[in-house]
Amino acid sequence: MARIIAVANQKGGVGKTTTAINLAASFAVSGVETLLVDCDPQSNASSGLGLVKDPERLSTYHLLMREATGEQALQKTALAKLTIIPAHKNLIGANIELVDAEDRAFRLKEALTPLRERFQVIVLDCPPALDLLTLNALVASDGVLVPMQAEYFALEGISELLDSIERVRVSLNPQLGIEGVVLTMFDDRTNLAQQVTAELKKYFGEKLCQTTIPRNVRLAEAPSHGKPALLYDERSKGAESYMQLAQEILQRSLPELIAAPQEEKQAVNEGGRWRRWKERNTLTTINISGKQ
Repeated sequence: MARIIAVANQKGGVGKTTTAINLAASFAVSGVETLLVDCDPQSNASSGLGLVKDPERLSTYHLLMREATGEQALQKTALAKLTIIPAHKNLIGANIELVDAEDRAFRLKEALTPLRERFQVIVLDCPPALDLLTLNALVASDGVLVPMQAEYFALEGISELLDSIERVRVSLNPQLGIEGVVLTMFDDRTNLAQQVTAELKKYFGEKLCQTTIPRNVRLAEAPSHGKPALLYDERSKGAESYMQLAQEILQRSLPELIAAPQEEKQAVNEGGRWRRWKERNTLTTINISGKQ
């Protein structure tokens, strides 16, 4: 059964979609059958993987409206082991159309349940709001990965998200937990970043990911080319950081997937990327501290 991870934070501009795209791509290149579900009406995760806007294409809106199954909405990507269910701007209407439905919070879970046997990891890209779309994602998920910046306002906002997660866990999804907190756009040269990191470490302990995602030009450029960073520039710090994050999450939550057969790793060798990455990072003893 696939592990479902929601990438969520109600604060905008913290790198949720960048994290969802690149984490999913890193799982796929690691040999893990991965599904990325775009739950954001802005549909940036869809365009970030090269899908042009198409109002006729099946999307997460159709899943929530029970107008299509998850299987029907699947779209291929440039990576053999990465599949996506795209979004469309009409998804914003689901917040209104489902408001009176008795099972409104369970629509996404219902749609994804048949796909859990097909995939090993399912990543949900959530909108920057604690609305019905995010609620559906939290109810469907096993864990929540929280991207955040090492800034004061980020510390204030995360308490609201944690409160929402706890409410969902108590009333709707007892299995829901914190997959991890990952610092994005991180610059460890500043005193503020070090102070915020220390505070988060006290509060979250091992749930604070050791991998941090630096500010990186290649990460910012990649979506305009419809590619994850590891296809746009595999040697960039951003691409390598997300590869390390993927390995850290696998080691923590899905260690059985790390021991994939060597032939499977070779099967997803996209132009030599896996081989070259593995030469720099040994899979079972990967350095997740960010130091080279």
